[in-house]
Amino acid sequence: MARSIPVRSHALLKTSQIAAAQERDFLFADNLEPHATRRNLGLGREEGDPESTPRSTAKTAQEITKLMGPEWRTKYLVAATVALQITLACFAKSWSFWTFVAVAYIVGATANHSLFLAIHELAHNLGAKSASANKIIGMVANLPIVFPYCITFKPYHMAHHRNQGVEGIDTDVPTLFEGYLITKSSFGRVDHMIRKAIFMFFQIFAYALRPMFIKPDLVPLDFWVLCNFFVVYFLLSTFFAGSIHPTAGHFIAEHYVMEGDAETYSYYGPLNRLAYNVGYHNEHHDFPNIAWSNLPKVKEIAPEYYDNLPQCKSWPGAILRYIFDDSISPFSRVKRHKKYE
Repeated sequence: MARSIPVRSHALLKTSQIAAAQERDFLFADNLEPHATRRNLGLGREEGDPESTPRSTAKTAQEITKLMGPEWRTKYLVAATVALQITLACFAKSWSFWTFVAVAYIVGATANHSLFLAIHELAHNLGAKSASANKIIGMVANLPIVFPYCITFKPYHMAHHRNQGVEGIDTDVPTLFEGYLITKSSFGRVDHMIRKAIFMFFQIFAYALRPMFIKPDLVPLDFWVLCNFFVVYFLLSTFFAGSIHPTAGHFIAEHYVMEGDAETYSYYGPLNRLAYNVGYHNEHHDFPNIAWSNLPKVKEIAPEYYDNLPQCKSWPGAILRYIFDDSISPFSRVKRHKKYE
């Protein structure tokens, strides 16, 4: 029988600028990000409010702990996905222009986005027992993406987990310049909508280039210039994978504040099968050392908490809402002035 991890309600988030956010400003929180709190409660490291959260049990903590550690299937999924992309790239030269574009969008972008999220898993050392093995698997996963980023992604992503929303550290949060360019300088709802659509189409560049401006000391100066059909197919697949693509909706769905003051949302739909269950994002942030294959089990163990959190019903729907809902913008993120140890 499933039991609940003792947790605090997401309403504990103290946002002083929800109204201001709708007036084009970030939401600022003065409390600890919610995942560390929920993780400590779930593992029995501290007690929750007995009036609002179930109490921790040793058995619940043991069940959660057993889910932690690497997933052996990840390396085989990576190998199969890379093989698929290489095979398709070998045939790309014989395709018509529109076949080339269609395959790159439908198959290639989905495959490369799956590899993005494989690299995400490997950054958490969840693909093998040793750190070096995870790096090697990550390099293999990186091949169809062309641009070498699997090694340098890890320090940025660990900073996102340790200091979610902290200015100058969490490079997942849009910069003030992005907010000004997309939102503050817009001339009305239609112009704002068009700018957000353009951002969504080219958002892969924001994710790739933003760390250079926020934490430039961690970005390598490597540059690859390759031009042939084999590589162009990989490049186009990578571009589409981070553009207006169904799987790319998770970039928006994970942390953009869309319901109340919740700053992280889970998605439980079928696209998780192509995305290493990254849709279980509350569960992932609560327990980042649990591999993708076991994240659904966290929700099974703690349904009374996760079922009551705001959820994203559709990744493509999150993209459309971001573009067409004038109240949502780059400022629809929670920031913190300081990090918490």
